[in-house]
Amino acid sequence: MGEQGESVDVRTSTADARRRADLREFLMSRRARVSPADAGLPDGGARRRTPGLRREEVAVLAGVGVSWYQWLEQGRDITVSGQVLDSVSRVLRLDDPERRHLYVLAGLNPPLEAVPDTATPVGESIRRLIDSWMPMPANVIDRYWNSIAVNDAATAVFDFNDSWRNCLTSYFTNPIYRARHVGWEHDAADIAAEYRAAAAEFPGDEGFVQIVEELSEISEEFGTLWARGDVRRPGTRTKLVDHPQVGDLHFESTQLRVPERPDLTVVLHNALPGTDTMAKLEWLASPEGRRSTIRPLAG
Repeated sequence: MGEQGESVDVRTSTADARRRADLREFLMSRRARVSPADAGLPDGGARRRTPGLRREEVAVLAGVGVSWYQWLEQGRDITVSGQVLDSVSRVLRLDDPERRHLYVLAGLNPPLEAVPDTATPVGESIRRLIDSWMPMPANVIDRYWNSIAVNDAATAVFDFNDSWRNCLTSYFTNPIYRARHVGWEHDAADIAAEYRAAAAEFPGDEGFVQIVEELSEISEEFGTLWARGDVRRPGTRTKLVDHPQVGDLHFESTQLRVPERPDLTVVLHNALPGTDTMAKLEWLASPEGRRSTIRPLAG
């Protein structure tokens, strides 16, 4: 027991030393790339030998003690706060990923990622991705699960359209989607729990509150499941769809985050191996399948 504890302590100490060394190198490299002119300081002419800002200049501009900043850059065991790190980040002109990285190196939990304006359109590369996924369904959802881009297969299989933009609302109130989703009752609890996990990533976001309140009023089933307080991280899941034209469609659904747009998730549905799902999807996407597609009347 003692030897095991000592081994853990050694690994922890080694990892901590590596983190502090990385912190030192990171701060020195970021400081070197900021010129005095960038910071609104005189450049000192030919007499200046230090590339970028000096340590004491960073300290003064950030409003911290010179000794404290020196200790920070040396990777010493000192108390740091998010507010001070934000000041240092501002002086060193760190972007959001660099600022989050500084938090980690300083031993703090990084702040939430900056979320782009939800009005920003989906990039053409993402649209090409979901279109290239044909004949299998694919769509792009925002942080509220609003479906903001779909391919033709997603419309044909799941009835994704402009009338049912929010996937959570569609799951509980769209009669077409509900009728086609085999095992709806079993999966409904997981869907509600996954939405709570999604909302937890953006505490205080009134957009989630509004959707939950409105859906609870029109769907007693959702209100009951939401009141249970269950939380579940989304992941790969299997789906069985009973399609009116081709019968059973077996899918494996996977969610992928978009690195440059952390507010977006690409949902890809893959035909489950060992089934005839791909052949059926190819027929639905064919001219014959498109002509015979039944569009149920809204009721």
